[in-house]
Amino acid sequence: MVELARGPADGPAKLAPVSELSDRDVLRIAELSRLALSAEERVRLGRELAAILTYVEQIGAIDTSGIEPTSHVQLDRPTLRADEPKPSLSREAALRNAPDAARGPGLFRVPKVIG
Repeated sequence: MVELARGPADGPAKLAPVSELSDRDVLRIAELSRLALSAEERVRLGRELAAILTYVEQIGAIDTSGIEPTSHVQLDRPTLRADEPKPSLSREAALRNAPDAARGPGLFRVPKVIG
């Protein structure tokens, strides 16, 4: 649970920053992202991710109880279009850039990430 820090009397309260992520957390995120990070990069990334998480928590703390939800921010015109097929890359062209493709069946192969 993040604690609210008192702001100035005339300003909004501010959230206390998230504590830095542990080196283990940063290593796991880097592993999932397939990034090889030096010790200095892990420290910097940990600080940057903590800043992002702090910002997300600040957004989450905004009182939106009086604001009606919207499905899309652009309300002045329709946001949906007809779902019509259009020309795109051929399967062969798409697979041409794949580092490990099953070209026979025309599939992309990706490394297992979870589990």
